[in-house]
Amino acid sequence: MSIEPNTPLIDRFGRVHTSLRISVTDRCNIRCFYCMPLENARFKPRDELLTFEEMTRVVRVAAGHGISKLRLTGGEPLVRSNLSQLIQMLKAVPGIQEIALTTNGILLPDQAADLKSAGLDRLNISLDALSEELFERITRRQGVQKVLDGIAAAKSVGFENVRLNAVAIQNLTECEIVPLANFARENDLHLRFIEFMPLDADRAWDKSQVLSGRQLREMIAQEVAPLHDLDREDKSQPAVDYEYADGRQRVGFINSVTEPFCGTCNRLRITAEGQLRNCLFGSEEWDARQVLRTGGTDADLSARLHSCVQAKKPSHGMDSPEFVPPERAMYQIGG
Repeated sequence: MSIEPNTPLIDRFGRVHTSLRISVTDRCNIRCFYCMPLENARFKPRDELLTFEEMTRVVRVAAGHGISKLRLTGGEPLVRSNLSQLIQMLKAVPGIQEIALTTNGILLPDQAADLKSAGLDRLNISLDALSEELFERITRRQGVQKVLDGIAAAKSVGFENVRLNAVAIQNLTECEIVPLANFARENDLHLRFIEFMPLDADRAWDKSQVLSGRQLREMIAQEVAPLHDLDREDKSQPAVDYEYADGRQRVGFINSVTEPFCGTCNRLRITAEGQLRNCLFGSEEWDARQVLRTGGTDADLSARLHSCVQAKKPSHGMDSPEFVPPERAMYQIGG
């Protein structure tokens, strides 16, 4: 496939892709049951992971086709050594306008200042529960106070508009919804609830476990404060945001299961070992690492990117009876 320089990444349905999610590692320091197995997680050998230089080359080529926003994920990205160095390298790529990072926050107290100095623009911090008992039940590790310390560290070094991500699970996390909402409002944090998705390593997900965004919205409006609709400034964003009637922060809902937003998806992904993916729930991958390590040209990388985009389906198909969850769990793909 011969690709003209600067050709946008547009799929067959007219969706223009401007966002790339980069998994920098499949390793993590906790074991959330909706993402990883408790034991015997299969991690890639270090030499199979992309180097910082390889990631930067992929980003440089992708930026030439319109990618302008990056999100670093994992696993837990902060367990990858010298991550601030990668951020500096990516920040220097022409065309990259924003770099965000999703983290569980446990290692933020030691790294927040370096991340900010390196040019990281935005932080999403995962926090599903404020109670230590439930936090440990979900993550299979202790550490809620470490996450809270990480949030404080991020704010202290100047990160603004810090987002909290909370996975909502039926018959488990209902007791945490109001406390999380109040905590976010008190600490000027933008909270977003994410519906439980079929990406767990144990393949135990069931639709009955989904606590829907609609249920959550009604609960918060009744027990925290009324909510006002907000216009979606960026239609491609996965969250539907609402503002509290008293003006104290916003709350968002990522309704991946009950209200899919595939029609406006603008995201591509690359796994820690260099496999391009066009959907979190897809099964196909395009090998960028093979191009990088066998003398392939930038034109070859462009061709892989465009092939990936052109094969994208109209939706993830989760609402179809034929839907089959991906073989890879969340930690192996990148959040």
